[in-house]
Amino acid sequence: MNDPIGDMLTRIRNAQLRGKSTVLTPASKLRAWVLDVLADEGYIRGYEKTTGSNGHPAIEISLKYYEGEPVIREIKRVSKPGRRVYMGVSDIPQVRQGLGVSIVSTPKGVMSDANARSSNVGGEVLCTVF
Repeated sequence: MNDPIGDMLTRIRNAQLRGKSTVLTPASKLRAWVLDVLADEGYIRGYEKTTGSNGHPAIEISLKYYEGEPVIREIKRVSKPGRRVYMGVSDIPQVRQGLGVSIVSTPKGVMSDANARSSNVGGEVLCTVF
């Protein structure tokens, strides 16, 4: 697999289209850090580390719905393996005039765009969520 973060975002997107309450994805530290930001911002209920059917570590993500509609309306990968996108603190984009969130990988850890601005650090923009 070339793009584990893109794979996880696609699994979340597909599970929400099908109305699933949970989705399983292979475990990694970076995926867990991205899920921490999604949980802190209120886009998912949470996640827990489990073991998949093949015995490998996995993460079970609890998706969040409001009045039958998924809370995550749009989730896009920005920085891809073929084209990394790095931005300084002043260039980090606001998603839908601040209604959405950009998830940024910084030297101080993976955080939302608002936290990156308050910590005055830039980094790789992993994805945007609205």
